[in-house]
Amino acid sequence: MLSTLSKTSRLSQARSFCLTSQAAAAKDAKSKAPVESDSFVMNLFRGKAVSEQVFPYPLKLDEERKEMLRMFSVPLVKMLQEINDPTKNDETSEIPREVLEKFAELGTFGVLVPPELEGSGFNNCQMARTAEIMGAHDIGFGIVMGAHQSIGYKGILLEGTEAQKKKYIPDLAAGRKFAAFALTEPTVGSDASAVKTRAELSADGKHYILNGGKIWISNGGFADVFTVFAKTPVKQADGSTKDKMSAFIVERAFGGITSGPQEKKMGIKGSNTTEVHFDNVKVPVENILAKEGDGFKVAMNILNNGRFSIPAVCTGTMKHCIQKTVEHITTRVQFGKKLEEFGNVQEKLIDMTSRLYATESVTYLLASNMDRGIKEYQLEAAIGKIIASENAFHVCDEAIQLHGGMGYMRQTGLERVLRDVRILRIFEGANDVLRLFISLTGAQYAGKHLTAQASGIGGIIGLAVQRVTGAKTGSNFEAVVDSSLQESAQSLDKQIGLFGQTVQGLLMKHKKGIIDRQYELIRVANAAISIHSSIAVLSRASYAIKNKSASADFERKIASFYVDGAMRNANKNLVEASNEAENAKLVATIDSLSRQICGNGGLPLQHPIDL
Repeated sequence: MLSTLSKTSRLSQARSFCLTSQAAAAKDAKSKAPVESDSFVMNLFRGKAVSEQVFPYPLKLDEERKEMLRMFSVPLVKMLQEINDPTKNDETSEIPREVLEKFAELGTFGVLVPPELEGSGFNNCQMARTAEIMGAHDIGFGIVMGAHQSIGYKGILLEGTEAQKKKYIPDLAAGRKFAAFALTEPTVGSDASAVKTRAELSADGKHYILNGGKIWISNGGFADVFTVFAKTPVKQADGSTKDKMSAFIVERAFGGITSGPQEKKMGIKGSNTTEVHFDNVKVPVENILAKEGDGFKVAMNILNNGRFSIPAVCTGTMKHCIQKTVEHITTRVQFGKKLEEFGNVQEKLIDMTSRLYATESVTYLLASNMDRGIKEYQLEAAIGKIIASENAFHVCDEAIQLHGGMGYMRQTGLERVLRDVRILRIFEGANDVLRLFISLTGAQYAGKHLTAQASGIGGIIGLAVQRVTGAKTGSNFEAVVDSSLQESAQSLDKQIGLFGQTVQGLLMKHKKGIIDRQYELIRVANAAISIHSSIAVLSRASYAIKNKSASADFERKIASFYVDGAMRNANKNLVEASNEAENAKLVATIDSLSRQICGNGGLPLQHPIDL
């Protein structure tokens, strides 16, 4: 679950994402028209405001599901407060098995599993609320839950046969057995397709013989069932054999599986993280997930589907940090005033709150769309993971700052949260890689449409005119955004148009070379994050106003505040991405300095004392 920080691995996965898209594009080229998408973020790369999946805000739990959630949440919070001890878990680097068993009785380990397989039968919005509660109390415990059900056995739910589901899911959903997701290896972090673990078919054709080792596996020390990714020789159409990644359901009971000691981590210490080694493990052929060679697809489906749980955890964490901050600044007196009266404190509090509001809006927009059967959400999920993990760290850091020296003390509890939340920017897709994934995937989609649009002299001229004059986004914000937020909506619409122009310019300039333009790609992704989070915020606030929410006026003001700042950030990033002359000079300087440092084996600086 933990991924490596290797720069080369990150670049490799970004390339693999793009090359996968290029392969798909080659097939699509045979058809006259490019494939259309209803995803807001995909169409953003064309400068189009396709917002049917955003407006109206799609979060709609019926009364039965709301009641289910209430009946579940109350005992969950009670157990987290009275039975689980996050400070002790952090100190001992362990969550006691008896605590896990108590939580299993609530159904917390099979939240999304249907009742007929002994699960709670929740939908994704209910799952998000559950993860949010965990994030507010103990992130390490939340990781145990997530590693178990969001990715550990998620492959069986998504890709498993009916026989596989019936055999494995009931025990896993009930917490009688635990699962882990085994992908990462010493040389495989973000570059998921480069696994070295191998699975060879036995002579009698009844088993795969699995050999290899995995590192940083969450739940690795006690998991009973593993989703393992390994290279297998796959016959090609021409009769040749090629190594491809496949996915397997592997039981510890098969034998030949050993786990290393608990890793010494910066945070999430209560979660179990170990190496896992496979030595001639005999895996029945019926335990393959999907089919031979589909392992990369299976892994990406699992990660995309489970990625919304991190934003949900972060939402709960931010609420916890903000609540502790409010309690402190409304009682702490300095210079004859309560801290809440100082302008800088107020500014920090509202920044923290606006980040929470944006994260929560993105999270439940994503979960709601998943619940209504929308399949294409990989870019929205990536944005949710990035914005949530970065906002959570920022909010916790500011909470510590506003507590002063007390915030640094262990007894306040914030230092543990800061250590815990830091990992969320790394695993389940390092944010650096996800930014490149967003930009390259979106650019590929826009590029296919540009190619189709540019066919013929008229099309080329049209594109040139569009680059100079801009193009309409096709938005209907005046109809779907509340009238009190129209100024924010107009600002958003302007940046959507600029975004499309910027991407078009980069594609026309660099063509396939765009894959290596990381300076521009990162800024394009940053702008996409600002724009998508802003439209989620406007949708949610409009929904609250329309339904006369008790917090409608507050939501209107915090939405306006957030969008104003986000659009400034989007504009800054798009301007930087478009500035060809300055970029060339700056990137050359960065490249030169980096080569000097690395070529020297460290900093080449002479200390001023030695001059």
